[in-house]
Amino acid sequence: MNDPTRTRNLRIRAALAVAAVTGLGATALTALPAAAAGEALTVQYRQSSTGGDQVEPWLKVVNTGASSVPLSQVKVRYYFKADAGASYTYACSWAVKGCANLTGTFGTLAHPTATADRYLEVGFTAGAGSLAPGADTGDMQLRFHRSNWQSLNQSDDYSFGPAQTTYANWSKVTATVGGVQVWGTAPVGNEPTSTPTDPTTPPTTPPPTGAALFDDFDYTGHTDPALVAHGWSVRSTSGGPGVPGATWAPENVTFAKDGTNSIMNLRTSTAGTGESTRHTEILTRASKFKNGTYAARVRFSDAPLSGPDGDHLVQTFFTINDLKAPMADDYAEYDFEYLPNGGWGEPANILYTTSWETYRPDPWEAVNQHSESRTSHDGWHDLVLTIDDSAIVYYVDGREFGRHDARYLPERPMSINFNQWLIDLAGQTSTAPRAYDQKVDYVLYIKDQVLTPAQVAAKVGAYRSAGTTFEDGVPAAQ
Repeated sequence: MNDPTRTRNLRIRAALAVAAVTGLGATALTALPAAAAGEALTVQYRQSSTGGDQVEPWLKVVNTGASSVPLSQVKVRYYFKADAGASYTYACSWAVKGCANLTGTFGTLAHPTATADRYLEVGFTAGAGSLAPGADTGDMQLRFHRSNWQSLNQSDDYSFGPAQTTYANWSKVTATVGGVQVWGTAPVGNEPTSTPTDPTTPPTTPPPTGAALFDDFDYTGHTDPALVAHGWSVRSTSGGPGVPGATWAPENVTFAKDGTNSIMNLRTSTAGTGESTRHTEILTRASKFKNGTYAARVRFSDAPLSGPDGDHLVQTFFTINDLKAPMADDYAEYDFEYLPNGGWGEPANILYTTSWETYRPDPWEAVNQHSESRTSHDGWHDLVLTIDDSAIVYYVDGREFGRHDARYLPERPMSINFNQWLIDLAGQTSTAPRAYDQKVDYVLYIKDQVLTPAQVAAKVGAYRSAGTTFEDGVPAAQ
């Protein structure tokens, strides 16, 4: 990893996160799937603006059924045609349920049409509660815009209704309950074909076999000879990203038992100065990973172990290669990045997934696609990334989080990395010592094969049942 490559992340996120406000939505089908026969929702929509710099879908979800529906099980999708090369930022201006209880992520349609190739998916946290029969969510005043605030075109967007200036049922927005569609009509070719299965259910077919890297992180410490023998490098070099003057501290990468399992811990600490700041990173020395399935179980932390909270922290799992020249088209990077206290212009916790085509450091220019969720992800999460010849797909806890376009596919092999670092010291200006932990249970890579999240869980379970703590059959890059 070279320092300019990672330093640019700060500038990237500053460009991505010119954010601020939001909206909302809801819907219901005229004919319910059998699996959701007791649950009926309608989504009402009105457009708040036909302007050229942002989309403002205002939504209400109405429970037209006979039973209460937990809103945490409800997802609403608004479909649109993306502008060429654009990435988007979601925001909530105001919501009766509270903007903090709404989430917004962007996804890519498997079968693009002339009026839709992307969607905004609006979800709810547990704090939104349940929707009683006959009740509605009230206003969800949502909006989204191009991340660089360039003009956009709504006229060719599938879900846009320029004449819809008051709330009414709107079938061009879809709603699901527990993954089962109960309202609306998706763009042609993207209709649901079957009832989704529980992602924790074991797959009906065994997970594929093939060249794999698996590490259960069963080591004694950062100086354990097995760590180097297994291909890992614990960073100690200076430089970015993050707080100027900070140290990358290998001694802050530690290992401990959790019952019979081994856990890797990355600790980042500071006392409010660059000199007192300790970042952590571990990465594979070999860049030999390209298409296939990447997975890790990671514990993100919203709060420090002790001391004042609020630092602009980044906790990650990602894969990357080096930028050989500005705007080089063979650069690639695929990130899970969690900011528990905001940063890069974000006021609170946010999880990003970002797929990179290339960038130019100076003057700044970036080509990427990202998805995000503005809600707490404190705790353990199963993170899965799949790359084949058609798309990049990110999953969090068995659910699809983001689907990115083929134009961002990798052209050269990459390394696998975990790191934790502070963007700046502006989030918490105290000089009191504090430390944050990011934990990692395992990492898995399967070469050239796309696994479902359930197959990943089965594969990891098979390794552990066999007592295998490490395997690397992935050949060196040719």
